[in-house]
Amino acid sequence: MSKKRILYISQEITPYLPPSHLANVGRNLPQNIQEKGKEIRTFMPKFGCINERRNQLHEVIRLSGMNLIIDENDHPLIIKVASIQPARMQVYFIDNEDYFQRKAILRDSDGEFFDDNDERAIFFCRGVLETVKKLGWAPDLIHCHGWMTSLIPLYLKTSYKDEPLFENSKVVTSVYNDCFDGKLDETFAKKAMMDGVSEDDLSNFINPTHSNLCAAAASWSDGVIVGEEGAESIIEGIDVPQLQYQKEDYVDAFNDFYEEILAEEAVLAE
Repeated sequence: MSKKRILYISQEITPYLPPSHLANVGRNLPQNIQEKGKEIRTFMPKFGCINERRNQLHEVIRLSGMNLIIDENDHPLIIKVASIQPARMQVYFIDNEDYFQRKAILRDSDGEFFDDNDERAIFFCRGVLETVKKLGWAPDLIHCHGWMTSLIPLYLKTSYKDEPLFENSKVVTSVYNDCFDGKLDETFAKKAMMDGVSEDDLSNFINPTHSNLCAAAASWSDGVIVGEEGAESIIEGIDVPQLQYQKEDYVDAFNDFYEEILAEEAVLAE
């Protein structure tokens, strides 16, 4: 029996970014799930503050070179990779000079949220899915972490639903308290439009506050995990299988939840 394949899409991963609850999960969860016998791939944004030399990032030429059009502008997609040696774990990075060269994550030196964080999120989500297609690696389950991944479940259920690589993929979203004040650019939903996506599909993204983005992602997912204490309210009333916050010992519970979601797919296929 072949190993189940789990794709992790994380907004933050240590040691590439400073420790946080989200970043620590992004680092430790894939390793532990890999040690349980599953095959994994992991993606994150290549924020400009990540030291490429120290972390030994290098560009993957065969995966780079595609252009993604966002708001009628072309943006080259650059893919880099590095290894976390103790974990025997590779991390793929989505990079672009327009969006990810500044020496910061989401805010400028004055603490102001970048105006183009909406486009950065769109580019990241589309970049991951296009890169996985190029890899030719069909995931059984995709686990999204952080609000920047919020479009992934929507895209998988619409634009990418007929892609052979993703047609059997299930998607799980973890919700966190990685909040930002206010909302993204008011044209976020319009910019996120792709072939196969309707205006109705994007209705929950029209008012792009943090909680609305996470709730919209959850509503398009096959399962939702409360990744951090206090984030429960984000997914109230969303009718998909849910796993509540698991504190420190979460790996076994997450693995069991994956199996539950994948088992539902197996039952539906019979």
